[in-house]
Amino acid sequence: MRHRERGRDGRQNGGRRFLAVLPWLMIVGGVVYDLGTPDTFTAAPLFTAAPLIAAPFFSMRYTLATGAAACAAVAGMHVYSDRILRIPAITELLTVFTVSVLALFINRIVRRSGERLASARVVAEAAQRAVLPTPDERIDGLQVAARYEAAERDALIGGDLYAVQETPHGVRLIVGDVRGKGLDAVGTVALVLGAFREAAEQEVSLAGVAQRLERALAREGARDAGLESFEGFTTAVLAEIPRGGERVRVVNRGHPAPLLLAADGALLVLDPPVRALPLGMDLGTEPDLVSETSYPPGGTLLLYTDGLSEARDAHDVMYDPRRRLGGRAFSGPEELLDVVVADVRRHTGGAATDDMALLAVTRRVEQQSPRRRATPAHP
Repeated sequence: MRHRERGRDGRQNGGRRFLAVLPWLMIVGGVVYDLGTPDTFTAAPLFTAAPLIAAPFFSMRYTLATGAAACAAVAGMHVYSDRILRIPAITELLTVFTVSVLALFINRIVRRSGERLASARVVAEAAQRAVLPTPDERIDGLQVAARYEAAERDALIGGDLYAVQETPHGVRLIVGDVRGKGLDAVGTVALVLGAFREAAEQEVSLAGVAQRLERALAREGARDAGLESFEGFTTAVLAEIPRGGERVRVVNRGHPAPLLLAADGALLVLDPPVRALPLGMDLGTEPDLVSETSYPPGGTLLLYTDGLSEARDAHDVMYDPRRRLGGRAFSGPEELLDVVVADVRRHTGGAATDDMALLAVTRRVEQQSPRRRATPAHP
């Protein structure tokens, strides 16, 4: 993965260096063309193109220097040929000068647009960090890692969510996917996460946490009776690791099933006993079912959104995390997420169509101190 990134960066730097010298090559080429051809031929297109090429990619000073060099080259050619006072020469010089001034305006507009884009990116990143803060690496005997991979480059805000919280009832987690995109989805993400953090502290059972989230979405839907709100829903999986970490409990509301990877590479899919509706679609007819399984030392729990399980390659084949990760051992959650992200990029060829949220939690292996040998008593 690092080799690919270095190769891409190298190509980008090489392209930028070529663009930097291209205006000057055109000016030199225009001079050579003008000197080597009869007076009826003109190199004006080369001189006018030089500052226009520099304008969108480089600084105003660089654009100004390119335009000034182009004007000087045109004037110099006509002085050398003793044509500077002729109408065609004056027209050509005015054309290059006018285009150079236009290039400065283009450069100014591009710079301002770039500054606004950079500001918007900073705001988006701040909002993303506020809504989805990076969890602590170690929580109550667990190693934690989270990752948010946006499908679109530089798009930091989306509808996927995750959270980890240490509570009186153990460590509780959520990974979910809000229907929709953009700022509306971000608002729902903030609502779900706020309700989760409150419910995770107060509710005794994991099913109670799910019901609190359901009620929070129902209240929000009641405030907005529009069709979009009525049809909205959030798939989510909730997990709870009680103190001691020997068990893991899961409530699944229409979300891809988590994976439990043992230290020896064995993989267990935590499929729900009964398929439940997503949050926001519950009709109140069925209680939430909590499944429970053992959590071995060194095991890693992986929760993810469908951006992982539905990532497709060029032949429309979906990524299968069960097949890709089964039989592999990882030193911790960070290594697991690094491998998953790189593997998905290889699978899709870097053309993912959906955001991907990943949350990995590893139960650390407690190191037992060796027993001390009893020292015999001396008489």
